Amino acid sequence: MDTPNNQTTPKKIKNEADNIAYRIGNKIHDWRENRAREKGLERVVVANQGYGSTSWVRVLGRALYKTDGFEEIFDSITQASSTETLRGWRSFTSIAIRHAAVKVIIDDQHEFTITADEGGVIDVKLAVNLEPGMHKVVLDLEDGDSSETEVFVVPDDQKIGILSDIDDTVMVTALPRPMLAAWNSFVVDEHARTPTPGMSVLMDRLHQKYPQAPIMYLSTGAWNITPTLTRFLSRNGYPKGTFLLTDWGPTADRWFRSGAQHKVNSLKRLAEEFPNIKWILIGDDGQRDPDVYSGFAVRYPQNVASILIRNLTVGESVLANPTRVWADNRSKQITREEFWNEANDGTTFRHELEKDGLL
Repeated sequence: MDTPNNQTTPKKIKNEADNIAYRIGNKIHDWRENRAREKGLERVVVANQGYGSTSWVRVLGRALYKTDGFEEIFDSITQASSTETLRGWRSFTSIAIRHAAVKVIIDDQHEFTITADEGGVIDVKLAVNLEPGMHKVVLDLEDGDSSETEVFVVPDDQKIGILSDIDDTVMVTALPRPMLAAWNSFVVDEHARTPTPGMSVLMDRLHQKYPQAPIMYLSTGAWNITPTLTRFLSRNGYPKGTFLLTDWGPTADRWFRSGAQHKVNSLKRLAEEFPNIKWILIGDDGQRDPDVYSGFAVRYPQNVASILIRNLTVGESVLANPTRVWADNRSKQITREEFWNEANDGTTFRHELEKDGLL
């Protein structure tokens, strides 16, 4: 089983026992999981769309206990048209099932038994021969429920892929501002989240232009918010794709997980998995996307078709203080300036891609 892309940070803890936060977090989780087991809470699996090639697939999901707070979101994951208001905090009331045994069934023909990680995350790469296109995947949780999703198999001759950041790129969240980030993540429901102007049309046009292209939504957000993100993207006309998210909190040897490193690792993995694909990379300048994408372009220039960086508005940038040092050094890092486009909305990006012959 492949493990999820858990991140590293510059400061490493010398001894696992020294990480008090990690040990306390483990004890709290053990207590909650034991309580859930004693109460007989339903064991469920949240299945996410995966991707793959004609010789392998990456299957994604998470095994959880169905708590009262999470029940409404779980039951409404497939009801994107629902008018029910669901607060983001409900996603964080779920309890992960550590090392859950899960049966993966692809197209009712190929069967595998895998084990979730200690956070209940299912992230596994399976060797299987499939035709290009969508394929049904069932995740059957031992002593629990089953859930159905899909994996998109990319044709061997596909040349273009689409990858987009989420926060402040496809939806305005003011993520760099800690107070508002917490408000958007835990309190605001998906009806109140604001789509970025023109971005859904841009993504839809790209999907129409490249119907066989893999579509990835890369974020430093936690796996917990997958149901809310799924509903938001569906409501606002974004094409379906694979979420590449991460976990929050300390690890055995790190105080904090690095969001930027998560993105670097994810892009590196995609370059290795699809060496012949050039990616259209979409992000914003509110965090580290310019650094991450420019670094990827330096290391894998053969895998970059275009880099689109959304500039935050003045209002969005207040208190965010995003660093702009990268702007002065960008030409030194990126040898092919035709990669780079900056704008504030999807409409301008669409025109730029049309000029570049990519739309």
